[in-house]
Amino acid sequence: MKVVYQNIINSVTSGKKLLAVLIDPDKMTLKNVPSFISKLNQSVASHIFIGGSTVGENATGILVEAIKTHTQLPVILFPGDVNQITNTADGLLFLSLISGRNPEYLIGKHVESISKLSKTNLEVISTGYVLIESGKETAVERVTKTKPLNNIQEIADTVKAGELLGMKLMYLEAGSGAINPISSEIIIKVKAGIKIPLIVGGGIRTKLQLELAYKSGADLVVIGTAFEEDESFFDDLKK
Repeated sequence: MKVVYQNIINSVTSGKKLLAVLIDPDKMTLKNVPSFISKLNQSVASHIFIGGSTVGENATGILVEAIKTHTQLPVILFPGDVNQITNTADGLLFLSLISGRNPEYLIGKHVESISKLSKTNLEVISTGYVLIESGKETAVERVTKTKPLNNIQEIADTVKAGELLGMKLMYLEAGSGAINPISSEIIIKVKAGIKIPLIVGGGIRTKLQLELAYKSGADLVVIGTAFEEDESFFDDLKK
C-alpha cells in the first residue's frame, strides 16, 4: 500500500513539521550505518532520504538494505541519476528540475528510468525540484549544468507552474554544502502561493536555522551535510 505521500499530507494537515536526514551513498560507509542510524532514531527525524549527485552502481541498494535493518522510518530515494533506483527503498521522489532548462533533468532521465521503475514496488512521488542560489557552485549545478534561481518572483512563479503541472511536492534546494540556507523571504513567498507540501533543504546547520525554515512555511526540512560534518548535531534534535 502506498502510504509515504499520504502520511506527509496527513502531517501537513495536522500541523506537524517533518525532518528528513539525507544520506549520500558515496559518503556513508556500511560500518558506520549502525551507529549513525541509532542516533537518527533517537532524534525527531521522520524520514530518511538516500541519494547524491554522483553515486556508484549498486551502492544505493546496498546502503538502503543496511539502513532498513536498523530503523522503521520510511526510506525515500532522492536520486541524482537512474542508477540510484533500487526496490529496497519505500519510495522515490520523481524529481523534475523545473528551475533549469536542461531537458535531461526536466524529462529525459525520467523516461530513461521507466524500464527500471516498472520492475519495482516503489511509491513514486512527482516532485518539482527548484535549485536556489546559495553562495557557491553546488554539485547539482555542476552535474545538471543548470543555474540556480535568485529572483524571488521567478522562484515563486516556477514553483506555482510546477504545482499547476500536477506535481505533488515542491522541493526548494540550496544544494549540498551550501553556504547559505534558503531565506525566510523566499520560503514565505513560495508557501503563500501553493497548496502542496513544501520541502526545503541545503545549508541548514543549526537548530535555529531549522526552526526558522519551519516558521517561514517549510513542511519538511532536509539536512545532510550538517550531520556528515558533525553527528553531534543529533544531540540538538533529540525527541
